[in-house]
Amino acid sequence: MKPFVNISCLVRLTVVASLVFAAGCSTKKDAFLNRNFHALTARNNILYNGKNALEEGREGLIETYTDNFWEVLPVERMEVVEEKALSGGAKNPSFERAEEKAAKAIQKHGMNIRGRERNPQMDEAYLLLGIGRYYDQRFIPAMEAFNYVLDKYPDSDKYHQARIWREKTNIRLESEELALENLKDFVYGTELKDQEYADASAAMAQAYMNLQYPDSAIRKLKIAAAVTRINEERGRYYYIIGQLYDRMDHKDSANAAYDKVVALKRKTSRSYRINAQLQQMRNTQPADSLEREERLEFLAEMEKNRENRPFLDKIYHYIAGFHQEADSIGLAETYLNKSLSASQGDWRLKAMCYEELAEINFDRNEYKNAGAYYDSTLTQLKDDRRKIRAIRKKLDNLEDVIRYEDIVHVNDSILRLAALPEAERVAYFEAYIEEIRAEDERLKAAEERAEAQGNYDPFASPGNAVGQQAEGGKFYFYNPITLGHGKTSFRRIWGERELGDNWRLSDKGTMPRQDDVARGAQEQVAMTPDERYDVNFYLDRLPLDAEILDSLKVDRDFANYQLGLIYKEKFGEYPLAITKLETLLDSDPEEKLVLPAKYHLFRLYETVGSEKMASVKADIIKNHPGSRYAEILENPEAVLAGEADDPEVYFATLYRRFEAQQYEAVVRESERYIKQHNGEEIIPKMEMLRATSLGRLYGLDRFKKELNTIALNYPNDEVGREAQKRLDETVALEKAMFAGEQAEKGRWKLIFPMRKQAEVKMRELVENMEFFALKYPYYKTIEVSRDVYDEDTVFVVVHGLKNDNDAKAFRELVNHDEECKIDVENFLILSPDYRTVQVHKNVEAFRSKGVQKP
Repeated sequence: MKPFVNISCLVRLTVVASLVFAAGCSTKKDAFLNRNFHALTARNNILYNGKNALEEGREGLIETYTDNFWEVLPVERMEVVEEKALSGGAKNPSFERAEEKAAKAIQKHGMNIRGRERNPQMDEAYLLLGIGRYYDQRFIPAMEAFNYVLDKYPDSDKYHQARIWREKTNIRLESEELALENLKDFVYGTELKDQEYADASAAMAQAYMNLQYPDSAIRKLKIAAAVTRINEERGRYYYIIGQLYDRMDHKDSANAAYDKVVALKRKTSRSYRINAQLQQMRNTQPADSLEREERLEFLAEMEKNRENRPFLDKIYHYIAGFHQEADSIGLAETYLNKSLSASQGDWRLKAMCYEELAEINFDRNEYKNAGAYYDSTLTQLKDDRRKIRAIRKKLDNLEDVIRYEDIVHVNDSILRLAALPEAERVAYFEAYIEEIRAEDERLKAAEERAEAQGNYDPFASPGNAVGQQAEGGKFYFYNPITLGHGKTSFRRIWGERELGDNWRLSDKGTMPRQDDVARGAQEQVAMTPDERYDVNFYLDRLPLDAEILDSLKVDRDFANYQLGLIYKEKFGEYPLAITKLETLLDSDPEEKLVLPAKYHLFRLYETVGSEKMASVKADIIKNHPGSRYAEILENPEAVLAGEADDPEVYFATLYRRFEAQQYEAVVRESERYIKQHNGEEIIPKMEMLRATSLGRLYGLDRFKKELNTIALNYPNDEVGREAQKRLDETVALEKAMFAGEQAEKGRWKLIFPMRKQAEVKMRELVENMEFFALKYPYYKTIEVSRDVYDEDTVFVVVHGLKNDNDAKAFRELVNHDEECKIDVENFLILSPDYRTVQVHKNVEAFRSKGVQKP
């Protein structure tokens, strides 16, 4: 028998249920059913998904954020990007989804009836909206959401969280004082849960850290670490406390904080524990050999632990420093290279390793390697401008050393071989060929073994030990050390070149120095395998012409002289400087190098306390009487006033004379100084001062000629590059034309050309101009100067004539005033035209064109 179904009753029940559901969906009716329906739907559907998206975004933020343990860590893992903070839209898809869910919950389930929110889940929706915006670095919109919660939901259980998030947002907006004031009132006047108290204390700590109050920050972090229920946060807070104590140089307190990090073991991030242990060891040095052995054993255990692999770069770096302090330089170098090989992308650590390797190589006088490592350091440094400038300065100095050492090495080798009898030259090259033949056979055997084992790499670069140790692989441009060598070599040959087509052409940049080209030291000679083992191939390429050998000797001697000065002045390597200058004097150098080399040797012997000082002094006085150096040694008081024994002091004295327009005297004295001090560091600056003085006397053409000479002679010096820049700027000056008759606007000058010898008449003229300024108050603002035009002529110039009417009226007064007539020829000129006249020294052309006003 079929069960009885009352269709009519079923329809009625369905209709009633639909009506009840429809009534419950309304957000305009304040009823129990409506409130609970929308609250339940918002919480279990939309807000649930939104919170999951927020948590996913936070986890991604933490995973992608890299802590910089070389600086004090921020309380919260989040890097603020300025452009992102100021932009309008969300960028992180997880935070965007969380914000969308929060907005959807507010739009669909908000029950704002008669100014009061009836859905108890809306405070969570607005809080979720604010937190999503905060993590997406849109702090102003986030602040609006938090303020809405505080304004509309004063009785919400999320009220305290909203206050803390609002003050965290104030801190992100650099309103730390406001955030601290609000948090103090909030924390001290409110009963908070432990985690809320920890979050508020941590936020206050960050504000104090931003304001550079470490003591207050430490107090708040200790509170936060004590009450937080999240061990990850506790480990971070204790580590920051240790860092702050380190900054205050309270090592014991710092180590106590690091102990608490280590005690958490696996409850907190391993990165905190490893860095805490390394920092503890940096803060305490072993008291004796036993403690040193114990520390080495502990470090060996850290190195072997598989879980420490992500931190091996830092562990190796500490071990390198540990060995370096014990003067085990070889071990230190090994571990620095291990640190680079194990690098996890910490550019600061890589820069430190490269710099330390550079210093090690520099101390060993291996300047090529040091320069390459400094180059690699620069490739790692990003925003540390001070460090970048310091490294660049060291590298610039090293480039000169490398260049001159190469000249000495190559030219010495050639000269020594050329001086050997033919039989000995043949024997030398035969021995060399045997060496390269043995090396080739060794490499061939190694390749055959690798090929038999199935791991032969035809693109491997054998023999590059330095490069293999560094991070980056074997390919040239992936290896920073090899790349550094290449850059240094390129700059040594070609100078600074812009990237572009036909870069070898002379008009594309600084060409190599003539001595570099003559030596051909960097030329790569292509050879066949047969030629590689042929003695005649090498003998035929050995220069034996006397003129070429003399040129090589001159270049080598000058390089030794420059090296002596560089080691003395820039690096303070006095023994090396002495060796170079003594080698120079033993090689019978050009006469112009002998006296300055002896004088610098005297000063070096004086510095190191050598007994040779007296003999060198007597040599200079006896064999070079009347020279500046002899005068200095016999009677320092007799040296020219201001010159003393300090080139910088003398340069400053000459520059003051240049400013006083004593151009002829500056040219004369600078030429004398350049002749007597050839090769000194200050000579390029002296050359530029001389060139500028000549330009002031003889015009643009002479100035261009002198600039060109400086640019060619000092292509790798800052002064040489400045000369090239100013040479390029003279193009605009060459095109300068007179303003012409139509130009009436602008300031004018009244010019009185006078002979330089007429000093008395010039003084009278200046006094008369001052008289006119007093007699006619309208012209009280005029000024009078004396400007050198050339070696025979001086212009007395009246400045401050505002327009052509003022200029004509003043000139009329000057020429026709009955009380004080001026009988000196004069003319008017626009200020731009006056500059053109001084640059080109073409006043006659100007006056012949009739450009001046009557």
